Amino acid sequence: MPSQFWSAILNRRSLICIFNGFTSGLPLYILITLVPAWLRKEGVGLAEIGLFTLIQLPYNWKFLWAPLLDRFELPFLGLRRGWMLLFQIGLLCSIAALPHFNLSTLGNIAYLATAVAFFSASQDIVLDAYRREILPDQELGFGNSLAVNAYRIAGLIPGSLSLILADHFSWEFVFFVTSLFMLVGIVLTLVIDEPSRDYHPHSFKEALVEPVREFFSRQGVQQGLLVIAFLFFYKLGDNMATALATPFYIDLGFSLSEIGIIAKNAALWPVIFGSVIGGLIMIKLGINKSLWLFGVVQLISILGYAVLANAGANKLLLALVIGFEYLGVGLGASASVAFIARSSDRRFTAFQFALLTAVAALPRTLANSVTGFIVEAIGWQHFFYFCTASAIPGMLLLFKVAPWSTKE
Repeated sequence: MPSQFWSAILNRRSLICIFNGFTSGLPLYILITLVPAWLRKEGVGLAEIGLFTLIQLPYNWKFLWAPLLDRFELPFLGLRRGWMLLFQIGLLCSIAALPHFNLSTLGNIAYLATAVAFFSASQDIVLDAYRREILPDQELGFGNSLAVNAYRIAGLIPGSLSLILADHFSWEFVFFVTSLFMLVGIVLTLVIDEPSRDYHPHSFKEALVEPVREFFSRQGVQQGLLVIAFLFFYKLGDNMATALATPFYIDLGFSLSEIGIIAKNAALWPVIFGSVIGGLIMIKLGINKSLWLFGVVQLISILGYAVLANAGANKLLLALVIGFEYLGVGLGASASVAFIARSSDRRFTAFQFALLTAVAALPRTLANSVTGFIVEAIGWQHFFYFCTASAIPGMLLLFKVAPWSTKE
């Protein structure tokens, strides 16, 4: 058992998962952290910024073109790596181009930001499939924990470094520097090996119909629908709470440099701690029990925002809230992604993983699009109480989809 335990941790696959997660998280956090900060500092209203989350709809619809990425292979690097490289180059270019549009034409900015979301969501399809194909079942918890927390570490680039730069340089320079971090993904794509697979669809029908049929035949229709409902509700509360986090900090009176410096120092160690401890907990306890434990931490972390809203511009409290949020939300995301990986069949990773992660991302777009209106109606403090209540249905669904007592 000890040798199996350490072999599940200390291997090349774990290292790939770290870089895989970082590359996946960077473009999303640019959209949900850096873009709102840019818009808010330039005088755009909260309602408009909230509506701007609708540009993330490609994350919810990515399952529609996932079968294409399973069915067709580009003439370079293989099925997974070829698509990775194409989307990563598209991300580097589109992120750098964002601030070159005048803010008086928000529509044009929205179109380009939607392109960033499309490239990012498409990249996620192949990165998730790649990770599922290289990880044996016993490493799903730890490997996905590393990926998710590296995903959140990537948020420190637009959420910390870029904000600090924005107080001293133009937005054009800030977005250009931020886009260069996509080179991490490009280098990763060039040095890793193409995974082996047992199944490759020979028609579009096989790539689309067979994954759906397999999922519901394995889960059962009722249980399959409960799994989908759980994935929607499990992170609903924390997704809503963090949707306007940067505008929230700005409204409290923090400068961009303060937000960036505090975010960097307060988030880094909780993320590292969460990635290691969360992964080890999932190896020891399994995914089901981890969903329960991490879900409770995730729910409590939302209340920290309500405390901060009441206290005002308190730097120490901001550090505590950000640190606990990175720990709690990171742990919850680790367990939910591991649950998605376990719920998907290795033969149909691209479509099934894309479909289930798209469901989990729905709150980040549809629900979050109205968060600005809710805040303007009830204020920041009561908004965070509302987010806490929104997290409860996901916890209740655990009784059906991941019972504590079930042996894994």
